[in-house]
Amino acid sequence: MVATVVQLTESKKHIQHTHRVFEDQKKAFRNNPMPSLTERQENLKRLKRVLLSNQERILDAIDRDFSCRSKDESLIAEVMPSIQGINYTLKNLEGWMKPSKRHVSVLFQPASNRVHYQPKGVVGVIVPWNYPLYLAVGPLVASLAAGNRTMIKMSEFTPHTSALFKEIVESAFPEDLVCVINGEADVAADFSSRPFDHLLFTGSTSVGKLVMRAAAENLTPVTLELGGKSPAIVSPDVPMEDAAQRIAFGKALNAGQTCVAPDYVLCPADRVQAFVDEYRNQFAAMYPSLRDNEDYTAIINERQYERLQGYLEDAREKGAELIEINPASENLKDGTRKMPITLALKTTPDMKIMQDEIFGPILPVISYGNLDEAIHYINDRPRPLALYFFGYDKSMQEHVVNQTHSGGMCINDALMHVAQDDLPFGGIGDSGMGHYHGKEGFLTFSHQRAIFSKQKFNSGKFVYAPHGTTAHKMVYKLFIR
Repeated sequence: MVATVVQLTESKKHIQHTHRVFEDQKKAFRNNPMPSLTERQENLKRLKRVLLSNQERILDAIDRDFSCRSKDESLIAEVMPSIQGINYTLKNLEGWMKPSKRHVSVLFQPASNRVHYQPKGVVGVIVPWNYPLYLAVGPLVASLAAGNRTMIKMSEFTPHTSALFKEIVESAFPEDLVCVINGEADVAADFSSRPFDHLLFTGSTSVGKLVMRAAAENLTPVTLELGGKSPAIVSPDVPMEDAAQRIAFGKALNAGQTCVAPDYVLCPADRVQAFVDEYRNQFAAMYPSLRDNEDYTAIINERQYERLQGYLEDAREKGAELIEINPASENLKDGTRKMPITLALKTTPDMKIMQDEIFGPILPVISYGNLDEAIHYINDRPRPLALYFFGYDKSMQEHVVNQTHSGGMCINDALMHVAQDDLPFGGIGDSGMGHYHGKEGFLTFSHQRAIFSKQKFNSGKFVYAPHGTTAHKMVYKLFIR
């Protein structure tokens, strides 16, 4: 009871703080609605400096939140793409900010058309727990590049990282430019109800619907980066070593707690056993042991661990063949939240692992007869955030590209499309809406303002009333044909 009262009191403080800062940022934006290129560049450089100077503290904080988070994975998947994203934006921002000239029909000449890229105002960002640094910094970089003020709600499930990120941001930016908000789910709910000029949410589809519903009350535009069941197709003729190695990497990174992790594998029926054998070999080469291996990440918390164990139990009870890949045959059930990769064969549609996004180290393997059967399987389900195809036949590659939909796609790789600075990242359908990263991030957080401009001579007067004149008839004859 005491803990509940304390939590409510803390939540009230966080909510009051959110409201105050939101008003401060709105006021600050009105006072500087079009920051210069130099201002934006300096903000990005400041962010880069503070991230680099706190690198080790960031790695330690994420490690503590997960109980064991591979520091190399944090460098590879959080720090490095954050820094590279800043560098790419700094290099290209001047060009992005330039108004773009557009065509003017002869009907409206003499005049000019241009698109002016204007900051939207105050941007809200809601960050998930699985990549707490990168999924905060990525949207922040895009928002600052576009000239906005930014408020960031960090996840309550990464308390050490969230507290540190707040400290880092406060050391680098005034609160009316960038502010970090912490707190529980009720704080996040209130945060999503603020009338932001744009709101970006990364998380589950179910929570994404709630966020979009709250944003709709304010007509706030949203970018939703959700999840889904991202498939990996093994072609009939790809060398199995190549496919299994790259899928093993994509699934093992962060112990599968990645929104674009391969969620299930579609494999030719006559190659399933070869895939299982090769996957076991490749995973063991990367992770010869798990329990005390600092390269292998733990499940974030007990709640997520129990959810995943429940998925395995449900699949086992319903007849799945579960193949645990635990190279050193270690006991991982006496206090550690490390989970071995488990391949699931002979799955059925009623199993939870075939209905929900897995978001952990469980990988169903589903057999198919021909490639079109695999494509139909994917297309019969909600559109995924990512799709992976493994095969070197160019005609097969193009067939899969043209016959499927997904937020993004890799051919002969997994996850790496997310790290491409010049590619947009985003979902489609149940896996989200909108894009960011690189230029698309700048555009997402900018209002693309159409400006039609004319000077003294007014060609428009030829269509003014009274109608039916010779000039009108000539205009109609020339332009309605």
